Amino acid sequence: MQVTKEELNPCTVKLVVVCEPAEVKQGYDKAYKQIAKTLKLPGFRPGHAPRAMIEKVVQKSELDEQAAENIVRDTFKSAIDKESLQPDPTTRPAVEVTALSQDEGKLEYTAKVPLPPKVELGELKGLEVERPPLDVTDDEVDKQLEQIRKRQQTREAVTGRGLEDGDVAVVNIRPDGEAGEGRNFMIIGGQSFKALDTALKGMAVEEIKSKQIQFPEDFQEKDWAGKKLKVQITMNSLNAVKLPELDDAFAKSLNAESVDQLKNRMREAIGQAKLQMTSEMLHEQLLEKLLERSSVCASENMWEALAERRLSEVAQEQAKAGKSLEAYAQENGMTLEQLVQAWRDKSKMHVERALLIREVFAKEQMSLTNDELNKELYAMAAEYGTGPEEMYNLLKANNAFDELNFRAISKKVGEFLLAQAEVREAQPQSAGAGTDPS
Repeated sequence: MQVTKEELNPCTVKLVVVCEPAEVKQGYDKAYKQIAKTLKLPGFRPGHAPRAMIEKVVQKSELDEQAAENIVRDTFKSAIDKESLQPDPTTRPAVEVTALSQDEGKLEYTAKVPLPPKVELGELKGLEVERPPLDVTDDEVDKQLEQIRKRQQTREAVTGRGLEDGDVAVVNIRPDGEAGEGRNFMIIGGQSFKALDTALKGMAVEEIKSKQIQFPEDFQEKDWAGKKLKVQITMNSLNAVKLPELDDAFAKSLNAESVDQLKNRMREAIGQAKLQMTSEMLHEQLLEKLLERSSVCASENMWEALAERRLSEVAQEQAKAGKSLEAYAQENGMTLEQLVQAWRDKSKMHVERALLIREVFAKEQMSLTNDELNKELYAMAAEYGTGPEEMYNLLKANNAFDELNFRAISKKVGEFLLAQAEVREAQPQSAGAGTDPS
């Protein structure tokens, strides 16, 4: 067996493996025996039919696939031992067979081997972040009431639809060619500037699109102000403040004496929504700033697998609507290749941030209490519109308690970093700008 090694990054190694004819023969011999056990041939017990008879009934593609699996499985460990590699046990290697011939006794494959991630944390204290204004204007109250007067709840995460006027959203905007992860903004649907309002209309959480945006002259990001830029827009989160039709009768049904009192309650609800959005934005800022101070290396396998899984989910969602993934990409101003790359970039960012969070949690010797886990369980239940017991059973059925655990870890780390950060208050927006930068 010949092995050639190439380092793709400090946490990912590519091996090119050329197997010996004897290894190939052994893999095919084993494949015949494995397939024979599944065949029922007249006059023979399963697994005892002559090889010549098996060759006549088994498809070549099935035999090749089983043999290749055997050969790779039998040689892969020897290949990594030969190169003194210690793969990350939590991440699967990516293997591609590049040449296979039973007659020639030939099999070659490449293996992208994930090595354990490497995280070197920078200074945790004094991260500089900016808190957007939390004041609620009369105009915001009026527009919210107008948009949501037929709805019942005071505030909830939006699922199953895209952004509508009056929704509170956090979006990420990154101009083509600009380095970094883009910039986060908290906006009120329909209250930004026209070009951005048009682009965001109907966008759902985690949706990504590419658009030409003409930024206003007074836009607070001075290097974008007055420019027409092609940007990638990602909807990070979406919340709606919901109240039914506005009249005194309804106000009284909610123990409010008048519409004015109901408006005051709406003002408070919008304030709470802004507060939560601000918390999420500050968390994003803190991780971005900490990443700039730190060194994080993850195997390509980690984020490529995440991107493939999410793209598969998007493809399934679009297929239900009778659309292809390529058509979905075109609807959002991208080619299929651009959509795939956008998800790869997004997945890489998520993986790096998750590694940062876990490293801070471990370095500071943090732990989670049952109360903290229960609080996060209730938060998840509220987001999914279900009860805590049902949410618990859903997590148990899907073996997804890791998600609950990580959410609680992430929240605790965010609160820890914020307590030590240097927070400055952003100035209120001038009329027409309508967004809060992070």
